[in-house]
Amino acid sequence: MADWASVRYAVVDVEGNGQQPPDLVEVAVVSIISGVIGDPTAWLIKPPRPISPIVTRIHGLTNEDVASAPAFAAIASQVRQALDADLLVAHNAHIDVDVLRRHLDHWQCPEVVDTLKLAKRLLPGQASYKLGALVSELSLAEGLPAGLSPHRAAYDVLATARLFLHLASRGGTGFMQLEELPGDKPGYHSDAPSLF
Repeated sequence: MADWASVRYAVVDVEGNGQQPPDLVEVAVVSIISGVIGDPTAWLIKPPRPISPIVTRIHGLTNEDVASAPAFAAIASQVRQALDADLLVAHNAHIDVDVLRRHLDHWQCPEVVDTLKLAKRLLPGQASYKLGALVSELSLAEGLPAGLSPHRAAYDVLATARLFLHLASRGGTGFMQLEELPGDKPGYHSDAPSLF
């Protein structure tokens, strides 16, 4: 049996414009190789429809912030390359996977590890399983690069990567085997509406 650190992960977070279905305004990806988190890559994206004021209050991105950003088509190949991994990791992953599937034609999504599901399994009894609540509870934000803020893709992808390492190593009590990670097959998707 292989341990979780033997494969390459791509951790992803997307931020949207609040429209239905959502258009991308920011994407960040960071790799985990041999249990080590790399440097995140983030892209601002100019969506075809404006950013809703409701989600601006969440992630802080305005239409002015992305006015000179490229359309997603201009960076799609870079995003696809960054997502090339053995497994994909995201928090509440169906949102990220569904949006990426709509934007990346013929993208072959690898198996997905959802840190929300993993946290519910390994950390029973938490008051909240939102990423911010888990980051606070587990002190995972300490030492993150200055200038990053919650609900922005670069912050959230690093926080998710740290959460994954914490959970996969069982908080320092032993390493999980790859087979123990609750994964979803590449066809993983949800029709549940999302506002992000």
